[in-house]
Amino acid sequence: MSWCQILLGDVIHVKHGFAFKGEHFSDSGTHIVLTPGNFNEEGGFRLRPGKDRFYTGDIPEDYILDEDDLIVAMTEQGAGLLGSSALIPEGDRYLHNQRLGLVQVLDGLVLDKQFLYYLFNTRLVRGQISGSATGTKVKHTAPERIYRVKVSAPSNVSEQKKIGSLLSTYDNLIENNRRRIQLLEQSARLLYKEWFVHLRFPGHEHVKIKDGVPEGWEKKTAFDVMDVLSGGTPKTKVPDYWDGDIPFFTPKDALEYAYVFETEKTVTEDGLRNCNSRLYPKDTVFITARGTVGKINLAQTAMAMNQSCYALVAKPPIYQYFLYFSLIEGVEQFRSRAVGAVFDAIIRDTFKLIPFVVPDEKLIIMFTEHVTPILRQIDVLSAQTRKLVAARDLFLPRLMNGEIPI
Repeated sequence: MSWCQILLGDVIHVKHGFAFKGEHFSDSGTHIVLTPGNFNEEGGFRLRPGKDRFYTGDIPEDYILDEDDLIVAMTEQGAGLLGSSALIPEGDRYLHNQRLGLVQVLDGLVLDKQFLYYLFNTRLVRGQISGSATGTKVKHTAPERIYRVKVSAPSNVSEQKKIGSLLSTYDNLIENNRRRIQLLEQSARLLYKEWFVHLRFPGHEHVKIKDGVPEGWEKKTAFDVMDVLSGGTPKTKVPDYWDGDIPFFTPKDALEYAYVFETEKTVTEDGLRNCNSRLYPKDTVFITARGTVGKINLAQTAMAMNQSCYALVAKPPIYQYFLYFSLIEGVEQFRSRAVGAVFDAIIRDTFKLIPFVVPDEKLIIMFTEHVTPILRQIDVLSAQTRKLVAARDLFLPRLMNGEIPI
């Protein structure tokens, strides 16, 4: 297979997006305004339920994206997002805003669009885009800077298509697993709401309501039913404290209602002993206390955490899975009571203000028995996904530089 050098400016055009007016943003609608937050750091498209914004104003037709359109992040909204690319999953739903570039291949006989999508997600291309970016706090790129990027590609476009097809097979499997995980999460959350919010739990027809709650249930506070544990950070200038085998949870790792397996940083046993933290076991619930207040995650492996989070451990008769879904349902109560001058924060006393209804223990056990297989299936799918991602990330640079022939 022969390879050739290509200057992107010779074969692509990058179109700026439209400045959609914030006054027309809404929590519901038919068209979502995309931002760099809709890109995965490693590349690829993602939705953000509860965070994506719809647009209710007049929409210029030229800025409604089509299925398989290739877009690139022109602003580094989050670390590592600058230059990330994504393919639009469906047409007439997503809007092309000003912080994104729509990449159009000018000559399909020279460069394949799917191959280009994966090129954008290599270190070689990302490094060139980042190196020419402007801005100090937030980096920006522009079409003319992207045009100066140099890439290598198979001279035969059919070989480019083979490479893109192989990598997309991994991506399709990864995305399929992620969708299955979302459906499993949704089913567990719906079961919680059905039983403990709408009060249609098994046998509810025969239970009387007293003082607003079913008979036998107790009204307490969040502080009564869980231990609220603090974390800490090892000294940053001591190398022996970092890059160990212990995942170190921080607000950067927090997602909206997610199961956490891996973290950006890790610490050693010495690092753990150095800070005011501990090793929290699997199924610990983490809630972010500062900055990104109220993000709730469930640990799927033992990990430590920094001081901007709390580890929440259920007290009997509460079980961890019940606690997790209870907190998801009531998270707005924490956010509404956050305090602070510089940034919102949850303090320990906040937990004393949050009402918490404790159901009958048998019902909590029954709920736990129902959701445990669901969460175990999420464990399995997540482990499979991590292996697929690792395999794709291993193949990607080698396929894109010709080290592995097709």
